[in-house]
Amino acid sequence: MVTTLPQSPQLCVIGAGVAGGLVAKRAAEAGMRVTILDCGPRLDRAELVKRFRQAHPQDLMSPYPENDHAPQPDPSDPGAYLIQKGPDPYEQQYIRAVGGTTWHWGAATWRYLPNDMRIKSLYGVGRDWPISYDDIEPWYYEAEVELGVAGPENAPFDAPRSKPYPMPPAPYSYLDQVFAEKLTSAGYTLIPAPQCRNNQQVYDGRPPCCGNANCMPICPIGAQYSGNMSVEKAEAAGAELIVNAVVHFLEVGEDGRIAAARYLTPDGEEFRIEAERFVLAANGIETPKIMLMSTQENAPDGVGNSSDMVGRNLMDHPGTGHTFDSEMPLWPGRGPNILSGIVNLRDGEFRRDHAARKLMPDNKTHVGEVTSEAIEEGLTGDELREAVRYRAARRQIIYSFNEQLPDPANRIVPSTEKLTDKLGIPRPEIHYAIDDYVRRAAEDTRRRVEAMMPLFGAKPESVRHNEGFYPNNHIMGATIMGDDPRDSVVDGDCRTHDHPNLWISSSSTFPSGSSVNSTLTIAALATRMAAHIVAEARTQ
Repeated sequence: MVTTLPQSPQLCVIGAGVAGGLVAKRAAEAGMRVTILDCGPRLDRAELVKRFRQAHPQDLMSPYPENDHAPQPDPSDPGAYLIQKGPDPYEQQYIRAVGGTTWHWGAATWRYLPNDMRIKSLYGVGRDWPISYDDIEPWYYEAEVELGVAGPENAPFDAPRSKPYPMPPAPYSYLDQVFAEKLTSAGYTLIPAPQCRNNQQVYDGRPPCCGNANCMPICPIGAQYSGNMSVEKAEAAGAELIVNAVVHFLEVGEDGRIAAARYLTPDGEEFRIEAERFVLAANGIETPKIMLMSTQENAPDGVGNSSDMVGRNLMDHPGTGHTFDSEMPLWPGRGPNILSGIVNLRDGEFRRDHAARKLMPDNKTHVGEVTSEAIEEGLTGDELREAVRYRAARRQIIYSFNEQLPDPANRIVPSTEKLTDKLGIPRPEIHYAIDDYVRRAAEDTRRRVEAMMPLFGAKPESVRHNEGFYPNNHIMGATIMGDDPRDSVVDGDCRTHDHPNLWISSSSTFPSGSSVNSTLTIAALATRMAAHIVAEARTQ
Protein backbone atom coordinates (compact mmCIF):
# COMPACT_ATOMS: atom_id res chain seq x y z
CA MET A 1 0.00 0.00 0.00
CA VAL A 2 1.23 3.49 -0.87
CA THR A 3 0.29 6.38 1.44
CA THR A 4 0.05 9.84 -0.13
CA LEU A 5 1.36 12.56 2.16
CA PRO A 6 -1.13 15.36 2.91
CA GLN A 7 1.36 18.14 2.11
CA SER A 8 1.89 19.20 -1.48
CA PRO A 9 4.87 21.56 -1.52
CA GLN A 10 5.76 23.94 -4.28
CA LEU A 11 9.18 22.29 -4.43
CA CYS A 12 10.32 18.80 -3.48
CA VAL A 13 14.10 18.39 -3.26
CA ILE A 14 15.39 14.82 -3.30
CA GLY A 15 18.76 14.71 -1.55
CA ALA A 16 20.11 16.79 1.33
CA GLY A 17 23.74 17.32 0.38
CA VAL A 18 25.41 20.51 -0.80
CA ALA A 19 23.35 20.62 -4.02
CA GLY A 20 19.96 19.91 -2.48
CA GLY A 21 20.71 22.02 0.57
CA LEU A 22 21.57 25.12 -1.46
CA VAL A 23 18.53 24.79 -3.73
CA ALA A 24 16.21 24.27 -0.76
CA LYS A 25 17.74 27.13 1.20
CA ARG A 26 17.36 29.66 -1.61
CA ALA A 27 13.81 28.53 -2.40
CA ALA A 28 12.69 28.53 1.24
CA GLU A 29 14.20 31.96 1.88
CA ALA A 30 12.21 33.23 -1.12
CA GLY A 31 9.00 32.03 0.53
CA MET A 32 8.41 28.79 -1.37
CA ARG A 33 6.96 25.78 0.43
CA VAL A 34 9.81 23.27 0.32
CA THR A 35 10.09 19.63 1.37
CA ILE A 36 13.46 17.87 1.36
CA LEU A 37 13.68 14.08 1.25
CA ASP A 38 16.91 12.37 2.22
CA CYS A 39 17.60 8.65 2.19
CA GLY A 40 19.74 8.72 5.33
CA PRO A 41 19.72 10.04 8.90
CA ARG A 42 20.99 13.22 10.48
CA LEU A 43 24.57 12.96 11.69
CA ASP A 44 26.20 14.34 14.83
CA ARG A 45 29.72 15.71 14.41
CA ALA A 46 30.92 14.77 17.90
CA GLU A 47 29.74 11.19 17.42
CA LEU A 48 31.44 11.01 14.01
CA VAL A 49 34.74 12.18 15.51
CA LYS A 50 34.43 9.57 18.26
CA ARG A 51 33.78 6.83 15.70
CA PHE A 52 36.78 7.91 13.65
CA ARG A 53 39.12 7.90 16.65
CA GLN A 54 38.01 4.41 17.62
CA ALA A 55 38.02 2.95 14.10
CA HIS A 56 40.52 0.41 12.84
CA PRO A 57 41.44 0.64 10.11
CA GLN A 58 40.79 4.32 9.54
CA ASP A 59 39.58 5.35 6.09
CA LEU A 60 37.32 7.94 4.47
CA MET A 61 34.17 6.11 5.55
CA SER A 62 35.14 4.94 9.05
CA PRO A 63 33.32 7.80 10.88
CA TYR A 64 30.06 7.15 9.05
CA PRO A 65 27.65 4.45 10.25
CA GLU A 66 26.22 2.00 7.77
CA ASN A 67 22.51 2.32 7.03
CA ASP A 68 20.86 -0.98 6.14
CA HIS A 69 18.09 0.86 4.31
CA ALA A 70 20.45 3.17 2.37
CA PRO A 71 23.73 1.30 1.85
CA GLN A 72 26.83 3.19 0.80
CA PRO A 73 30.12 2.02 -0.69
CA ASP A 74 32.56 0.49 1.78
CA PRO A 75 36.28 0.98 0.95
CA SER A 76 37.13 -2.24 2.79
CA ASP A 77 34.68 -4.18 0.58
CA PRO A 78 34.19 -2.20 -2.66
CA GLY A 79 31.97 -4.84 -4.27
CA ALA A 80 29.47 -5.02 -1.45
CA TYR A 81 27.30 -2.27 -2.96
CA LEU A 82 28.67 -1.03 -6.29
CA ILE A 83 28.71 -3.81 -8.88
CA GLN A 84 31.78 -3.46 -11.09
CA LYS A 85 31.36 -4.75 -14.67
CA GLY A 86 33.98 -2.80 -16.61
CA PRO A 87 37.72 -3.32 -17.15
CA ASP A 88 38.53 -0.51 -14.68
CA PRO A 89 36.95 -0.14 -11.24
CA TYR A 90 34.72 2.84 -10.48
CA GLU A 91 35.11 2.49 -6.73
CA GLN A 92 33.55 5.75 -5.59
CA GLN A 93 32.84 6.52 -1.95
CA TYR A 94 29.89 8.64 -0.92
CA ILE A 95 27.80 9.24 2.17
CA ARG A 96 24.05 8.67 2.17
CA ALA A 97 23.00 10.93 5.03
CA VAL A 98 21.97 14.53 5.62
CA GLY A 99 24.92 16.63 4.45
CA GLY A 100 26.08 14.06 1.93
CA THR A 101 29.65 13.47 0.87
CA THR A 102 30.86 16.96 1.86
CA TRP A 103 31.13 15.55 5.39
CA HIS A 104 34.38 13.86 4.31
CA TRP A 105 35.72 15.97 1.47
CA GLY A 106 38.92 18.02 1.31
CA ALA A 107 36.95 21.30 0.82
CA ALA A 108 38.80 22.25 -2.38
CA THR A 109 36.69 24.81 -4.25
CA TRP A 110 38.32 25.53 -7.58
CA ARG A 111 36.44 27.23 -10.39
CA TYR A 112 36.49 25.70 -13.84
CA LEU A 113 38.41 27.66 -16.46
CA PRO A 114 36.46 29.26 -19.32
CA ASN A 115 38.19 26.86 -21.73
CA ASP A 116 37.04 23.85 -19.69
CA MET A 117 33.54 24.56 -21.00
CA ARG A 118 34.67 24.76 -24.66
CA ILE A 119 37.02 21.81 -25.11
CA LYS A 120 35.24 20.51 -28.21
CA SER A 121 35.36 23.90 -29.95
CA LEU A 122 38.93 24.64 -28.89
CA TYR A 123 40.63 21.25 -28.91
CA GLY A 124 38.35 18.93 -30.87
CA VAL A 125 37.71 16.50 -27.99
CA GLY A 126 34.87 15.84 -25.57
CA ARG A 127 31.78 18.06 -25.41
CA ASP A 128 31.09 21.76 -24.97
CA TRP A 129 28.78 23.10 -22.29
CA PRO A 130 25.55 24.75 -23.46
CA ILE A 131 26.40 27.65 -21.15
CA SER A 132 29.58 29.74 -20.98
CA TYR A 133 31.86 30.63 -18.10
CA ASP A 134 30.35 34.14 -18.14
CA ASP A 135 26.90 32.63 -17.57
CA ILE A 136 28.07 30.94 -14.39
CA GLU A 137 30.70 33.41 -13.09
CA PRO A 138 28.34 35.47 -10.87
CA TRP A 139 26.98 32.24 -9.41
CA TYR A 140 30.47 31.01 -8.63
CA TYR A 141 30.81 34.07 -6.44
CA GLU A 142 27.41 33.49 -4.82
CA ALA A 143 28.45 29.91 -4.06
CA GLU A 144 31.78 31.07 -2.62
CA VAL A 145 29.92 33.37 -0.23
CA GLU A 146 27.48 30.60 0.75
CA LEU A 147 30.22 28.06 1.40
CA GLY A 148 32.80 30.47 2.79
CA VAL A 149 35.78 30.13 0.46
CA ALA A 150 39.32 31.26 1.22
CA GLY A 151 41.47 31.74 -1.86
CA PRO A 152 44.21 33.68 -3.64
CA GLU A 153 43.58 36.83 -5.64
CA ASN A 154 44.97 37.24 -9.17
CA ALA A 155 46.68 33.86 -9.09
CA PRO A 156 48.27 32.73 -12.38
CA PHE A 157 46.47 30.05 -14.38
CA ASP A 158 43.33 30.55 -12.28
CA ALA A 159 39.83 31.43 -13.47
CA PRO A 160 38.86 35.10 -13.91
CA ARG A 161 36.65 36.58 -11.22
CA SER A 162 34.61 39.74 -10.81
CA LYS A 163 34.75 39.92 -6.98
CA PRO A 164 37.31 38.88 -4.38
CA TYR A 165 37.14 35.70 -2.33
CA PRO A 166 35.27 35.97 0.97
CA MET A 167 38.51 35.13 2.82
CA PRO A 168 42.23 35.27 1.99
CA PRO A 169 44.03 31.98 1.36
CA ALA A 170 45.26 29.74 4.14
CA PRO A 171 48.97 30.21 4.86
CA TYR A 172 51.26 27.60 3.37
CA SER A 173 52.66 24.86 5.56
CA TYR A 174 56.45 24.55 5.63
CA LEU A 175 56.07 21.67 3.17
CA ASP A 176 54.17 23.84 0.69
CA GLN A 177 56.66 26.67 1.05
CA VAL A 178 59.50 24.33 0.10
CA PHE A 179 57.51 22.82 -2.78
CA ALA A 180 56.73 26.30 -4.11
CA GLU A 181 60.40 27.30 -3.96
CA LYS A 182 61.73 24.11 -5.57
CA LEU A 183 59.11 23.82 -8.31
CA THR A 184 59.22 27.50 -9.26
CA SER A 185 62.89 27.01 -10.05
CA ALA A 186 61.85 24.17 -12.39
CA GLY A 187 59.29 26.29 -14.24
CA TYR A 188 56.12 25.23 -12.45
CA THR A 189 53.54 27.44 -10.76
CA LEU A 190 52.19 26.48 -7.35
CA ILE A 191 49.27 28.51 -6.03
CA PRO A 192 47.23 28.32 -2.80
CA ALA A 193 44.27 26.00 -3.22
CA PRO A 194 40.90 27.75 -2.75
CA GLN A 195 39.05 26.00 0.08
CA CYS A 196 35.82 26.48 1.98
CA ARG A 197 37.50 26.20 5.32
CA ASN A 198 37.70 29.16 7.66
CA ASN A 199 41.07 30.82 7.64
CA GLN A 200 42.19 32.58 10.84
CA GLN A 201 38.73 34.00 11.42
CA VAL A 202 35.13 33.09 12.22
CA TYR A 203 32.94 32.95 9.13
CA ASP A 204 29.22 32.19 9.04
CA GLY A 205 29.34 31.01 12.65
CA ARG A 206 32.09 28.47 11.93
CA PRO A 207 35.34 28.60 13.93
CA PRO A 208 38.74 29.08 12.28
CA CYS A 209 40.71 26.01 11.22
CA CYS A 210 43.08 24.84 13.96
CA GLY A 211 45.09 22.44 11.80
CA ASN A 212 43.88 19.01 12.92
CA ALA A 213 44.94 17.65 9.49
CA ASN A 214 42.11 15.10 9.26
CA CYS A 215 39.79 17.20 7.06
CA MET A 216 39.27 13.93 5.24
CA PRO A 217 37.35 12.11 6.68
CA ILE A 218 35.94 14.55 9.27
CA CYS A 219 36.60 18.12 10.36
CA PRO A 220 36.31 17.76 14.15
CA ILE A 221 35.39 21.38 14.88
CA GLY A 222 33.22 22.39 11.91
CA ALA A 223 35.62 24.96 10.47
CA GLN A 224 35.10 23.29 7.12
CA TYR A 225 31.81 23.61 5.23
CA SER A 226 29.58 20.56 4.91
CA GLY A 227 26.21 20.29 3.18
CA ASN A 228 24.21 19.82 6.39
CA MET A 229 24.92 23.47 7.17
CA SER A 230 22.89 24.62 4.14
CA VAL A 231 20.16 22.11 4.97
CA GLU A 232 19.90 23.53 8.49
CA LYS A 233 19.57 27.03 7.03
CA ALA A 234 16.84 25.78 4.71
CA GLU A 235 14.97 24.38 7.70
CA ALA A 236 15.41 27.66 9.58
CA ALA A 237 13.79 29.39 6.57
CA GLY A 238 10.79 27.06 6.75
CA ALA A 239 11.73 24.00 4.68
CA GLU A 240 10.59 20.60 5.92
CA LEU A 241 13.15 17.77 6.05
CA ILE A 242 12.07 14.12 5.98
CA VAL A 243 14.96 11.79 6.81
CA ASN A 244 15.38 8.08 6.05
CA ALA A 245 13.16 8.49 3.00
CA VAL A 246 14.64 6.37 0.19
CA VAL A 247 13.20 7.67 -3.07
CA HIS A 248 12.99 4.88 -5.64
CA PHE A 249 10.40 6.02 -8.20
CA LEU A 250 9.20 9.20 -9.91
CA GLU A 251 5.70 9.20 -11.35
CA VAL A 252 5.14 10.85 -14.73
CA GLY A 253 1.72 12.33 -15.46
CA GLU A 254 -0.05 12.32 -18.80
CA ASP A 255 1.21 15.85 -19.46
CA GLY A 256 4.82 14.72 -19.08
CA ARG A 257 5.30 16.47 -15.77
CA ILE A 258 6.53 14.67 -12.66
CA ALA A 259 3.44 14.10 -10.55
CA ALA A 260 4.94 12.53 -7.44
CA ALA A 261 7.96 10.91 -5.84
CA ARG A 262 7.68 7.60 -4.03
CA TYR A 263 9.93 6.65 -1.14
CA LEU A 264 10.44 3.77 1.26
CA THR A 265 11.09 4.02 4.99
CA PRO A 266 13.62 1.74 6.75
CA ASP A 267 10.82 -0.71 7.64
CA GLY A 268 9.60 -0.87 4.03
CA GLU A 269 6.53 1.39 4.24
CA GLU A 270 5.92 3.29 1.01
CA PHE A 271 4.88 6.92 0.81
CA ARG A 272 4.09 9.25 -2.04
CA ILE A 273 4.57 13.03 -2.17
CA GLU A 274 3.11 15.32 -4.81
CA ALA A 275 4.67 18.69 -5.65
CA GLU A 276 4.61 21.41 -8.28
CA ARG A 277 8.35 21.07 -8.98
CA PHE A 278 11.03 18.49 -8.24
CA VAL A 279 14.80 18.71 -7.95
CA LEU A 280 16.84 15.50 -8.02
CA ALA A 281 20.01 16.00 -5.98
CA ALA A 282 20.76 12.46 -4.84
CA ASN A 283 24.40 12.36 -6.07
CA GLY A 284 25.87 11.29 -9.40
CA ILE A 285 25.16 7.56 -9.04
CA GLU A 286 21.90 7.43 -7.09
CA THR A 287 20.22 10.15 -9.21
CA PRO A 288 20.48 8.33 -12.57
CA LYS A 289 19.65 5.05 -10.83
CA ILE A 290 16.34 6.51 -9.59
CA MET A 291 15.58 7.82 -13.06
CA LEU A 292 16.30 4.49 -14.74
CA MET A 293 14.24 2.57 -12.17
CA SER A 294 11.23 4.80 -12.89
CA THR A 295 10.04 2.93 -15.99
CA GLN A 296 6.31 3.36 -16.69
CA GLU A 297 3.84 3.89 -19.52
CA ASN A 298 4.70 7.58 -19.91
CA ALA A 299 8.45 6.91 -19.56
CA PRO A 300 9.13 3.41 -20.90
CA ASP A 301 12.93 3.80 -20.68
CA GLY A 302 12.91 5.68 -17.40
CA VAL A 303 12.45 9.30 -16.40
CA GLY A 304 14.28 11.86 -18.53
CA ASN A 305 15.70 9.17 -20.78
CA SER A 306 14.26 9.73 -24.25
CA SER A 307 17.85 10.35 -25.39
CA ASP A 308 19.14 7.09 -23.85
CA MET A 309 21.77 9.23 -22.09
CA VAL A 310 20.66 8.72 -18.47
CA GLY A 311 23.40 6.79 -16.71
CA ARG A 312 25.88 7.22 -19.56
CA ASN A 313 29.07 9.32 -19.86
CA LEU A 314 30.33 8.55 -16.34
CA MET A 315 33.47 10.50 -15.53
CA ASP A 316 35.72 11.02 -12.54
CA HIS A 317 39.19 12.49 -12.16
CA PRO A 318 41.25 9.29 -12.41
CA GLY A 319 44.15 9.92 -10.06
CA THR A 320 47.79 9.01 -9.93
CA GLY A 321 50.15 9.15 -6.97
CA HIS A 322 53.93 9.49 -6.91
CA THR A 323 55.76 8.84 -3.63
CA PHE A 324 59.31 9.66 -2.56
CA ASP A 325 61.30 10.52 0.53
CA SER A 326 62.82 14.00 0.56
CA GLU A 327 66.36 14.54 1.80
CA MET A 328 65.29 17.20 4.29
CA PRO A 329 62.38 16.87 6.74
CA LEU A 330 59.26 18.75 5.53
CA TRP A 331 56.88 17.45 8.23
CA PRO A 332 53.66 16.71 6.30
CA GLY A 333 50.49 16.62 8.38
CA ARG A 334 50.40 20.15 9.78
CA GLY A 335 47.31 22.07 8.68
CA PRO A 336 44.73 21.13 6.02
CA ASN A 337 45.34 18.07 3.86
CA ILE A 338 45.88 19.93 0.60
CA LEU A 339 47.05 23.54 0.63
CA SER A 340 48.36 24.13 -2.88
CA GLY A 341 48.12 23.05 -6.48
CA ILE A 342 50.48 22.95 -9.47
CA VAL A 343 48.39 24.62 -12.16
CA ASN A 344 50.52 24.92 -15.31
CA LEU A 345 48.94 21.81 -16.81
CA ARG A 346 45.28 22.82 -16.44
CA ASP A 347 44.98 24.12 -20.01
CA GLY A 348 46.80 24.26 -23.33
CA GLU A 349 46.99 22.86 -26.85
CA PHE A 350 48.18 19.56 -25.38
CA ARG A 351 44.51 18.84 -24.55
CA ARG A 352 44.04 17.79 -28.15
CA ASP A 353 46.21 14.76 -27.33
CA HIS A 354 46.01 14.12 -23.60
CA ALA A 355 44.24 15.19 -20.46
CA ALA A 356 44.59 18.37 -18.47
CA ARG A 357 45.79 17.87 -14.92
CA LYS A 358 46.11 19.51 -11.53
CA LEU A 359 49.04 18.26 -9.43
CA MET A 360 48.99 18.56 -5.64
CA PRO A 361 51.59 18.05 -2.89
CA ASP A 362 50.03 15.95 -0.15
CA ASN A 363 50.00 17.42 3.35
CA LYS A 364 48.46 14.45 5.15
CA THR A 365 50.42 12.66 7.85
CA HIS A 366 52.02 9.38 6.76
CA VAL A 367 52.84 7.98 10.20
CA GLY A 368 50.57 4.96 9.82
CA GLU A 369 51.91 4.14 6.37
CA VAL A 370 55.60 4.38 7.27
CA THR A 371 55.07 2.46 10.52
CA SER A 372 53.44 -0.46 8.71
CA GLU A 373 56.21 -0.34 6.12
CA ALA A 374 58.96 -0.49 8.77
CA ILE A 375 57.28 -3.32 10.66
CA GLU A 376 57.00 -5.32 7.45
CA GLU A 377 60.75 -4.83 7.03
CA GLY A 378 61.23 -6.50 10.41
CA LEU A 379 62.33 -3.41 12.32
CA THR A 380 61.71 -3.35 16.08
CA GLY A 381 62.60 -1.30 19.14
CA ASP A 382 64.84 1.72 18.65
CA GLU A 383 65.35 0.94 14.96
CA LEU A 384 61.59 1.00 14.41
CA ARG A 385 61.13 4.25 16.31
CA GLU A 386 63.95 5.94 14.43
CA ALA A 387 62.68 4.72 11.04
CA VAL A 388 59.19 6.06 11.78
CA ARG A 389 60.55 9.44 12.91
CA TYR A 390 62.82 9.75 9.88
CA ARG A 391 60.36 8.62 7.20
CA ALA A 392 57.25 10.38 8.57
CA ALA A 393 59.10 13.70 8.38
CA ARG A 394 60.25 13.07 4.80
CA ARG A 395 57.55 11.06 3.07
CA GLN A 396 56.12 13.07 0.17
CA ILE A 397 53.34 12.31 -2.30
CA ILE A 398 52.39 14.26 -5.40
CA TYR A 399 48.85 13.49 -6.54
CA SER A 400 47.26 14.35 -9.86
CA PHE A 401 43.67 14.75 -11.04
CA ASN A 402 43.27 13.82 -14.71
CA GLU A 403 40.52 15.25 -16.87
CA GLN A 404 38.36 12.48 -18.36
CA LEU A 405 36.28 12.77 -21.54
CA PRO A 406 32.62 11.71 -21.63
CA ASP A 407 32.04 8.28 -23.20
CA PRO A 408 28.50 6.87 -23.49
CA ALA A 409 29.90 3.36 -22.91
CA ASN A 410 30.88 4.38 -19.37
CA ARG A 411 27.60 4.01 -17.56
CA ILE A 412 25.60 3.11 -14.50
CA VAL A 413 22.41 1.01 -14.62
CA PRO A 414 20.25 -0.65 -11.97
CA SER A 415 21.55 -4.19 -11.46
CA THR A 416 20.82 -6.31 -14.52
CA GLU A 417 21.21 -9.40 -12.33
CA LYS A 418 18.50 -8.17 -9.96
CA LEU A 419 20.96 -7.75 -7.09
CA THR A 420 19.20 -5.59 -4.54
CA ASP A 421 19.69 -3.96 -1.17
CA LYS A 422 17.64 -4.82 1.93
CA LEU A 423 14.68 -2.71 0.75
CA GLY A 424 14.63 -4.58 -2.56
CA ILE A 425 16.04 -1.60 -4.51
CA PRO A 426 18.52 -2.54 -7.26
CA ARG A 427 22.16 -1.92 -6.53
CA PRO A 428 24.15 0.26 -8.99
CA GLU A 429 25.93 -1.65 -11.74
CA ILE A 430 28.93 0.17 -13.24
CA HIS A 431 30.49 -0.28 -16.70
CA TYR A 432 33.67 1.81 -16.83
CA ALA A 433 36.98 2.08 -18.64
CA ILE A 434 39.78 4.65 -18.59
CA ASP A 435 40.89 5.58 -22.09
CA ASP A 436 44.23 6.47 -23.68
CA TYR A 437 43.53 10.20 -23.39
CA VAL A 438 43.96 9.85 -19.62
CA ARG A 439 46.74 7.26 -19.84
CA ARG A 440 48.91 9.48 -22.05
CA ALA A 441 48.54 12.31 -19.52
CA ALA A 442 49.48 9.97 -16.68
CA GLU A 443 52.65 8.96 -18.49
CA ASP A 444 53.55 12.62 -19.04
CA THR A 445 52.94 13.33 -15.35
CA ARG A 446 55.16 10.44 -14.33
CA ARG A 447 58.02 11.78 -16.43
CA ARG A 448 57.55 15.26 -14.99
CA VAL A 449 57.47 14.07 -11.38
CA GLU A 450 60.59 11.96 -11.89
CA ALA A 451 62.34 15.13 -13.05
CA MET A 452 61.08 16.98 -9.94
CA MET A 453 62.25 14.44 -7.36
CA PRO A 454 65.99 15.25 -7.55
CA LEU A 455 65.11 18.79 -6.52
CA PHE A 456 64.16 17.32 -3.14
CA GLY A 457 67.19 15.05 -2.90
CA ALA A 458 65.06 11.93 -3.24
CA LYS A 459 67.01 8.68 -3.45
CA PRO A 460 65.94 6.44 -6.34
CA GLU A 461 65.07 3.56 -3.99
CA SER A 462 62.46 5.73 -2.23
CA VAL A 463 60.55 6.53 -5.43
CA ARG A 464 57.27 4.71 -6.11
CA HIS A 465 54.54 5.30 -8.69
CA ASN A 466 51.10 3.77 -8.22
CA GLU A 467 50.48 1.48 -11.17
CA GLY A 468 46.77 2.06 -11.60
CA PHE A 469 44.35 4.93 -11.13
CA TYR A 470 42.54 5.70 -7.92
CA PRO A 471 39.04 7.22 -7.73
CA ASN A 472 38.47 10.75 -6.52
CA ASN A 473 34.72 10.54 -5.82
CA HIS A 474 33.90 13.22 -8.39
CA ILE A 475 30.96 11.46 -10.06
CA MET A 476 30.21 13.37 -13.25
CA GLY A 477 28.34 13.04 -16.54
CA ALA A 478 25.55 10.51 -15.97
CA THR A 479 22.73 13.02 -16.63
CA ILE A 480 24.70 15.13 -19.07
CA MET A 481 23.89 18.73 -20.03
CA GLY A 482 23.34 19.90 -23.60
CA ASP A 483 21.21 21.91 -26.02
CA ASP A 484 20.08 18.90 -28.06
CA PRO A 485 17.46 16.66 -26.38
CA ARG A 486 18.62 13.82 -28.62
CA ASP A 487 22.02 13.47 -26.94
CA SER A 488 21.63 15.05 -23.49
CA VAL A 489 19.41 14.81 -20.41
CA VAL A 490 19.17 18.39 -19.13
CA ASP A 491 19.46 21.85 -20.69
CA GLY A 492 21.75 24.68 -19.64
CA ASP A 493 19.53 25.45 -16.65
CA CYS A 494 19.72 21.78 -15.54
CA ARG A 495 16.05 21.27 -16.34
CA THR A 496 15.32 17.89 -17.93
CA HIS A 497 14.39 18.04 -21.59
CA ASP A 498 11.58 15.52 -21.08
CA HIS A 499 9.87 16.90 -17.96
CA PRO A 500 9.38 20.66 -17.54
CA ASN A 501 9.05 20.48 -13.74
CA LEU A 502 12.12 18.29 -13.03
CA TRP A 503 15.64 19.69 -12.51
CA ILE A 504 18.84 17.83 -11.66
CA SER A 505 21.31 19.39 -9.25
CA SER A 506 24.46 17.31 -9.40
CA SER A 507 27.86 17.00 -11.03
CA SER A 508 26.13 14.31 -13.09
CA THR A 509 25.01 17.16 -15.38
CA PHE A 510 28.61 18.19 -16.27
CA PRO A 511 29.52 17.76 -19.97
CA SER A 512 33.24 17.92 -19.12
CA GLY A 513 35.25 17.21 -16.02
CA SER A 514 38.05 19.79 -16.12
CA SER A 515 40.98 18.86 -13.90
CA VAL A 516 39.72 20.33 -10.64
CA ASN A 517 37.31 19.32 -7.91
CA SER A 518 33.65 19.51 -8.86
CA THR A 519 31.91 20.80 -5.71
CA LEU A 520 32.10 24.55 -6.27
CA THR A 521 30.63 24.12 -9.76
CA ILE A 522 27.86 21.96 -8.27
CA ALA A 523 27.16 24.74 -5.78
CA ALA A 524 27.21 27.48 -8.43
CA LEU A 525 24.78 25.59 -10.68
CA ALA A 526 22.54 24.81 -7.69
CA THR A 527 22.41 28.47 -6.67
CA ARG A 528 21.70 29.53 -10.24
CA MET A 529 19.01 26.85 -10.56
CA ALA A 530 17.29 27.96 -7.37
CA ALA A 531 17.10 31.54 -8.65
CA HIS A 532 15.47 30.33 -11.88
CA ILE A 533 12.97 28.15 -10.03
CA VAL A 534 12.00 30.98 -7.67
CA ALA A 535 11.59 33.41 -10.58
CA GLU A 536 9.42 30.94 -12.50
CA ALA A 537 7.26 30.21 -9.44
CA ARG A 538 6.61 33.91 -8.93
CA THR A 539 5.29 34.33 -12.47
CA GLN A 540 2.80 31.46 -12.24
